[in-house]
Amino acid sequence: GWCPLEVTISTRTVPQGLVLELGETVQILEKCEGKLPMLKTANGIFPANYIHLKKAIVSNRGQYETVVPLEDSVVTEVTATLQEWAVLWKQLYVVRAVDLFYKLRHVMNELIDLRRQLLSGHLTQDQVREVKRHLTVRLDWGNEHLGLDLVPRKDFEVVDSDQISVSDLYKMVRNSVEDCSEFSLWEGKKRKCFYSLLFHVFLFKMVLCNNENEWCQIHENIIRKAETMNLFGFFPGLIISLQLLRGDMEQIRRENPMIFNRGVSVTRKLGFPDVIMPGDIRNDLYLTLEKGDFERGGKSVQKNIEVTMYVLYADGEILKDCISLGSGEPSRSAYHSFVLYHNNSPRWGEIIKLPIPIDRFRGSHLRFEFRHCSTKDKGEKKLFGFAFTPLMRDDGTTLSDDIHELYVYKCDENSTFNNHALYLGLPCCKEDYNGCPNIPSSLIFQRSTKETFSVSTQLSSTKLTQNVDLLALLKWKAYPDRVMDILGRLRHVSGEEIVKFLQDILDTLFVVLDDNTEKYGLLVFQSLVFIINLLRDSKYFHFRPVMDTYIQKHFAGALAYKELIRCLKWYMDRSAELVRQDHIQEAMRALEYLFKFIVQSRILYSRATCGMEEEQFRSSIQELFQSIRFVLSLDSRSSETLIFTQAALLNSFPAIFDELLQMFTVQEVAEFVRGTLGSMPSTVHIGQSMDVVKLQSIARTVDSRLFSFSESRRILLPVVLHHIHLHLRQQKELLICSGILSSIFSIIKTSSLEGDVVEEVEMMVESLLDVLLQTLLTIMSKSQSQEAVRGQRCPQCTAEITSFSFGQQGEYVSCLLSLLRQMSDTHFQHLLDNFQSKDELKEFLLKIFCVFRNLMKMSVFPRDWMCNAVKFLPLSQVWNSYFSLAVLFINQPSLQLENATPPKRKKILDKYGDMRVMMAYELFSMWQNLGEHKIHFIPGMIGPFLGVTLVPQPEVRNIMIPIFHDMMDWEQRKNGNFKQVEAELIDKLDSLVSEGKALPVHAPCVVLLEKIEQETWRETGISFVTSVTRLMERLLDYRDCMKGDETENKKIGCTVNLMNFYKSEINKEEMYIRYIHKLCDMHLQAENYTEAAFTLLLYCELLQWEDRPLREFLHYPSQSEWQRKEGLCRKIIHYFNKGKSWEFGIPLCRELAIQYESLYDYQSLSWIRKMEATYYDNIMEQQRLEPEFFRVGFYGRKFPFFLRNKEYVCRGHDYERLEAFQQRMLSEFPQAIAMQHPNHPDDSILQCDAQYLQIYAVTPIPDNIDVLQMDRVPDRIKSFYRVNNIRKFRYDRPFHKGPKDKENEFKSLWIERTTLTLTHSLPGISRWFEVERRELVEVSPLENAIQVVENKNQELRTLISQYQHKQMHGNINLLSMCLNGVIDAAVNGGIARYQEAFFDKDYITKHPGDAEKITQLKELMQEQVHVLGVGLAVHEKFVHPEMRPLHKKLIDQFQMMRSSLYHVSQYSLFPFLNYMIKHLSIAVSPESIKLVHRHRYPLFFPKIQGLCTMFHQGSRI
Repeated sequence: GWCPLEVTISTRTVPQGLVLELGETVQILEKCEGKLPMLKTANGIFPANYIHLKKAIVSNRGQYETVVPLEDSVVTEVTATLQEWAVLWKQLYVVRAVDLFYKLRHVMNELIDLRRQLLSGHLTQDQVREVKRHLTVRLDWGNEHLGLDLVPRKDFEVVDSDQISVSDLYKMVRNSVEDCSEFSLWEGKKRKCFYSLLFHVFLFKMVLCNNENEWCQIHENIIRKAETMNLFGFFPGLIISLQLLRGDMEQIRRENPMIFNRGVSVTRKLGFPDVIMPGDIRNDLYLTLEKGDFERGGKSVQKNIEVTMYVLYADGEILKDCISLGSGEPSRSAYHSFVLYHNNSPRWGEIIKLPIPIDRFRGSHLRFEFRHCSTKDKGEKKLFGFAFTPLMRDDGTTLSDDIHELYVYKCDENSTFNNHALYLGLPCCKEDYNGCPNIPSSLIFQRSTKETFSVSTQLSSTKLTQNVDLLALLKWKAYPDRVMDILGRLRHVSGEEIVKFLQDILDTLFVVLDDNTEKYGLLVFQSLVFIINLLRDSKYFHFRPVMDTYIQKHFAGALAYKELIRCLKWYMDRSAELVRQDHIQEAMRALEYLFKFIVQSRILYSRATCGMEEEQFRSSIQELFQSIRFVLSLDSRSSETLIFTQAALLNSFPAIFDELLQMFTVQEVAEFVRGTLGSMPSTVHIGQSMDVVKLQSIARTVDSRLFSFSESRRILLPVVLHHIHLHLRQQKELLICSGILSSIFSIIKTSSLEGDVVEEVEMMVESLLDVLLQTLLTIMSKSQSQEAVRGQRCPQCTAEITSFSFGQQGEYVSCLLSLLRQMSDTHFQHLLDNFQSKDELKEFLLKIFCVFRNLMKMSVFPRDWMCNAVKFLPLSQVWNSYFSLAVLFINQPSLQLENATPPKRKKILDKYGDMRVMMAYELFSMWQNLGEHKIHFIPGMIGPFLGVTLVPQPEVRNIMIPIFHDMMDWEQRKNGNFKQVEAELIDKLDSLVSEGKALPVHAPCVVLLEKIEQETWRETGISFVTSVTRLMERLLDYRDCMKGDETENKKIGCTVNLMNFYKSEINKEEMYIRYIHKLCDMHLQAENYTEAAFTLLLYCELLQWEDRPLREFLHYPSQSEWQRKEGLCRKIIHYFNKGKSWEFGIPLCRELAIQYESLYDYQSLSWIRKMEATYYDNIMEQQRLEPEFFRVGFYGRKFPFFLRNKEYVCRGHDYERLEAFQQRMLSEFPQAIAMQHPNHPDDSILQCDAQYLQIYAVTPIPDNIDVLQMDRVPDRIKSFYRVNNIRKFRYDRPFHKGPKDKENEFKSLWIERTTLTLTHSLPGISRWFEVERRELVEVSPLENAIQVVENKNQELRTLISQYQHKQMHGNINLLSMCLNGVIDAAVNGGIARYQEAFFDKDYITKHPGDAEKITQLKELMQEQVHVLGVGLAVHEKFVHPEMRPLHKKLIDQFQMMRSSLYHVSQYSLFPFLNYMIKHLSIAVSPESIKLVHRHRYPLFFPKIQGLCTMFHQGSRI
């Protein structure tokens, strides 16, 4: 085993010790218990408890395996940096840099502490990000102060500078410098990062309330630390822990499932949360029982008042379970307050939640009943009054959030509330009394004018409102003549109410719009604009996701887009005429969500009408864009109002691109945008303020998703570059322009990694290169002027100006370098060709030389960035051409002297020598002259150089091999590994084998190994060479199999072996996929359709259902990943169908159906569903044969290495039996010798130079046992599961242990059972798989008898069930033969023999441990009697009259069998009981026997019970 560790051991010399440094990774190969033999005093090399184990990845397992710790890249960087700093830190002490020495020590300790926190795994994601930020800031600070290179990072991870643009690299380094500066501001302060756990433990002290009248304000008193509060002296308090969980409820449930398994109750906020999502329905009324003032009522003492509250519906019915006293408590129908002793003015302060259903809210009311509780009679409670309040006013609004002082009405115990109308007509409070002044005095309930009762309410409802205007809008149909006024008053509704009922309001607006578009269209549009702009307010900005969710999931206005487009166009067309443009500007600001509504409405309409009116919609959008272009083209210099309108439009315009992409192609949207941006006037004709807005709009366009598509970029880039070119020419808004250019270069660089960007780079070169150089020269000249006058300014102003100019200069230098890095040789050539005269070329060269000369003088970039300035020079093409020419020269056919005749060969050698060797020396010499530039030709030249090694000339090979060693060495220096060399070498080797060329195996590898042995990286190098050698062995075997007349099985086995090598050992996915298709073609040629399907399924499983574009590959065209996976699935289903493996094709049918259904592709969905149904019919109707399985052992060194000394299980062909299979294998391996025994061979056979085949049949062990045991499942279905998805197989060998009983051989007949487990299930990608594990067990004679009887019972049940359920019709010969075989064997042998062998008294006495198994065998025999009885009944029902004599014979034999079994079972009971009495000594009663043995002895249970009754007088039997 292995395990990396971190350990520190003293550097002193110790015998048998390891000298390690902090952070070093050591691989442990073995852990030993106790003392090592060679050490008499020490326990092991180092104590196990000193080791910190770390997770790691081990590649190339075996002798040359590599261990890479599996940890966060930031942790790895910290570890490496600390090791590097440790050396420099000691040097600081030596040179007496004391201040930096102690600062660095402090930072290193902080890094160690932060690293420990990161490794703990106890931090949240936000905390992890914060820790990483602190780590990277400290790493950059230390690198800067130690003179090391700054590391560019993105999201705290180190980035590959070749994968990003120079502009992005510059930003990263600049941010790192800023973070270092920020850290330096407080580096002298001892600040330490501390991250507390999410759990906080609190101790709540227990307090006493001396006066119960103050109970209602106990919380306020505790907070104020009132003197009336006393602590519990003898009780320490209540300890609780709190945990803060972040996220919505669904996320919290998903991430913390254990919390919700403890019966945790979820308490909603008292009031509304920050965001109310559509679909969140809530209707809670929170009522606080405040206080009451009551009369004494003629009593000498004050009352003990209890308040009872009910919620009643309009019909007087008490609403059930509508009162909640607390979270987690069960709801109830009545509330009873606590009682304050002798208090006529109680203060309760209790909050009750009333979760009343919305449909019951209108018409419901609350009734409060007041009772006096007697202190003498605890159960006596006298009613003396009541109060009530309706929950909803007459105008439809709910009870306001306020304190309500309710009238108290007198009543007594004899009063009845059956007729609630008697009091509902009375006023409930003062406001209600003002509404009904004429109240008759002869009512049954009279108000007590001196008594009052107060409650306060707070409504938390998403469906009910307290705003009259909002309610009128939501119920607009009730006021048809006021709709226009209602829509106009929406602006007066508070924002809180609007966002609370956002979904209902939007639904209402679009219903009104559909009701009368011409009349209400403009008002609805204005209302919608008002709501959208309301969400732009910072107070309600977090409700924008609510609007997005509504549009995507709840919006249903399929016709709304027409009116929205019309109104929006109407506003824009009026922009040139109106003086006041407030409404127009509001509409422009709401453009993003207006387009979201338009697009979603059009999508809904298109779905409903199957795409009708598509041309009208496109035409309306084009007209709308014409209006947009019209607004932007207006001259706004004389109109400040129009400037604001244009600015609002430009700010909102980029936000509509994503919506347009849902309805139009990328090219169409790009054309819309290009026309709009092109309509803007140039920078000369607009003011300074519009300059900024225009560039900001262009910047957002560049940062949008639209610009990331290459198709749209080619359309948009000219107009974007045009505007930037104009600004750079006039030196205006340079900072914004540099930001836009940085974004463009970043996108171009990213796109260049995936596709071709030649055309885009060409456009940028033509438009930008010259003006970039001019801009840089201007900025540099300004910087030099500022340097000259620096002494004349104050230090603060000088620092600000210098920082700004250098920032600008750095931005544009990075832009220039980004452009130069993107330029290829073709671009440089075009650039040179475009100069019309030498003067133009001279001017250009002077500019660029001047720029780079200034760059070398000025510190725009850190010192280690200077090389970036000259990387663009295109010299590598010359070297590549030279090397390619040399390789072609060496490989030309006329120089291959081995193919020439001896005289000709001698003549050439005498006159010219071997020119191949001379050119090889020249090639080697030129390679050495490259020096440090060699890395630029790795791995590009590996293929050509490998082609040189194919020359059958040993000296040429010996010359070329050091070049490969050199390549490995240079890549190892640069990257710390030589993965590129390895990958390219493997690709080229495989390509050469595919071309049928010979490969040099041993000699070059030996030379390379000798070179590698001298290197520090020899272990990884040797491992690499070993892997390549093993690959070449497999490739040569593969080539030989393909070339020779080998059988299909050999070719398939060799291909599977090579394919698995590419996947598991060297992880080459592309090569792996190539061999998948080669293997599939072989299977198809051999008509192994099921195996072909499984093979192709390997590639299908590598793909996802995504729209990621895939390049052309093999026979696949350029297509999306989804399309390729769909085509593969269809092909695999077809192959499964041809192989009659429909059960394997059905899951793929279902997977395709899910995809088609999600895309609404009903035509394909119908096809796949029909295909699935056809497969079910085929399963039930078509006949399939069950194949046999054979175990094959290949022993001896003469077999190919992928078969050598291995054993396989093979799936036979249809109708193929053991003899036929043996003949087939012997014909495939004609030199092999067939072994005649099943015993495992010894080493003499394994190591001999011969071929031995060991073949025998094996029985499959199904995994899906449940299906096979179901009676009603047809046999054709069971047949499939008996021989498919099988990974385990069994082989039984009978033998006799001890002396054989001649009279009854069953007594000594043992079974040696061998279970074989394969590496993969059959069927699979091959018809045979290797055995990975074998288990051998011995089955006793009794266990064997149990299994035989049990299997026979199962066979009988299955056969009988088929006849019972009419799955088998007509001929019942099969049932007759089965019954006859069992019954006749039971009478004349078989079961009778088992009875003689195992039910004998001597056997039971000698084998007391087999008592339970004997009982099991008896039960199985009795079960067989029952099954045979059922079978005979079925047989009698279907038997032909001519077969009646046979049936009668079976009946008679069955009677004999049953009586014999009963007789033996009866008398064999007593030895069993005697054994229990003698050995177990257990207490037995009739009841215990009944519990223990009824299921084992159903036929003679009464005898057992009677026997036990005889001994019941004693306590034990």
